[in-house]
Amino acid sequence: MGEYVTRLVVGVGGRAGVSVAEVCALVEETLRGAGLTTGALSALATVESKTSEAGIVGAAERFGVPLVGYSAQELARIQVPHPSSAVRDAAGTASVAEAAALAGGGELLVPKRRSVAATCAVATFQEHDLRHHGDAEVVDAGGSLVDLAVNVRAGTPPEWLKRRIADSLGSLAAYPDGRAARAAVAQRHGLPPERVLLTAGAAEAFVLIARALGGVRPVVVHPQFTEPEAALRDAGHRVERVVLRAADGFRLDPSDVPEDADLVVIGNPTNPTSVLHPADVLASLARPGRILVVDEAFMDAVPGEREALAGRLDVPGLVVLRSLTKTWGLAGLRIGYVLAEPEVIAKLGAAQPLWPVSSPALVAAEACLAPDALAEAEAAALRTVVDREHLLAGLAEFEEISVSGVAEGPFVLIRVEGAAEVRTRLRALGFAVRRGDTFPGLDSSWLRLAVRDRATTGRLLQALDHALALTAR
Repeated sequence: MGEYVTRLVVGVGGRAGVSVAEVCALVEETLRGAGLTTGALSALATVESKTSEAGIVGAAERFGVPLVGYSAQELARIQVPHPSSAVRDAAGTASVAEAAALAGGGELLVPKRRSVAATCAVATFQEHDLRHHGDAEVVDAGGSLVDLAVNVRAGTPPEWLKRRIADSLGSLAAYPDGRAARAAVAQRHGLPPERVLLTAGAAEAFVLIARALGGVRPVVVHPQFTEPEAALRDAGHRVERVVLRAADGFRLDPSDVPEDADLVVIGNPTNPTSVLHPADVLASLARPGRILVVDEAFMDAVPGEREALAGRLDVPGLVVLRSLTKTWGLAGLRIGYVLAEPEVIAKLGAAQPLWPVSSPALVAAEACLAPDALAEAEAAALRTVVDREHLLAGLAEFEEISVSGVAEGPFVLIRVEGAAEVRTRLRALGFAVRRGDTFPGLDSSWLRLAVRDRATTGRLLQALDHALALTAR
């Protein structure tokens, strides 16, 4: 998949009482004139005062896209090619259609077009491909590549866990019963069961949050796992970004988050930067009326799980997501959970389908939260620290490579000139690494490397040396 995907947004304006048919006809004619179809449309946008206009609302529904509203003040600040003083006097902006089309930072493709009672304009947006994930680097490779693109721990699941899952297959005729697994999660974090929701991996939780909790002003802190923003967009939300800078070590300044954001999403440790934010810094983001979502999918790869918020009861609006797929190699089984206030858990649970987690996944969850398994995970986290330091020491030998921030997760983010070519050459040498350019806040100079054992890292460093030498020619 490409580095970016293109979105089309049509800005629309209309007189009071404009019909659905007239708005749709104008939009269709305008797109057709540009050689486009309505299937390429991502959203309609207009001024807030028009978001209840039946003709515009109905057009968005007919096209099956969200209707995005901007305040007149926001739109008035946007320079438009065809301003109208009459429109400014009536709506507070010089062109509703053109300003609304451009409000998200796009490029005007088709200037304002008019019908009797409606106007529209078309803008294009180049967006990061939020649906690209590390598994795309190894798909169809037939196991021929050393996988450094996916952050699942190598050599998993362990044999004892495979046996537990296999033994559960005899109960497949019965519907899943999640009570024991839910109790195991609750006990693991010292919480009552009503604060726990089991999910088909952490990714399902992002969809539930977007649909059931939403938010008027959702903010996602980037660079980070892209599914939270993708899920929010799919649910029709206009997402704002707080983009952390490499020059700051990808550290968060809480003051960068808008005060009136009512849904904030951040990862800890963050994928792909591997930065571990202090728990107190994240807790300081909590506000009355705000949902604070902290993705701790990789926290069990941090020794002692320091800086974890899971189990905290003193942070209002806190929603913590956990995954069992990374440490235990269960990405294909899909198992994770949410920790939150009972009222939030109830809302999320009501948005789930019946029996969302399979019986084998429930058995796996219970097994992975047993004391012996937790001790094994802690030992694995300690080995990861040693292996990561070996990788970082090797990378420090290359003048062409830099690492921003302090890596604390089971992966390392590097910056290297000609990263796309380096990645391709590494692939030819038998190693798959994760491109960074699909993460908002990063460009094509970034690559993410999973931490592996010392022997594998040694072979990687040799291949990297060869790839860099070929790229420099």
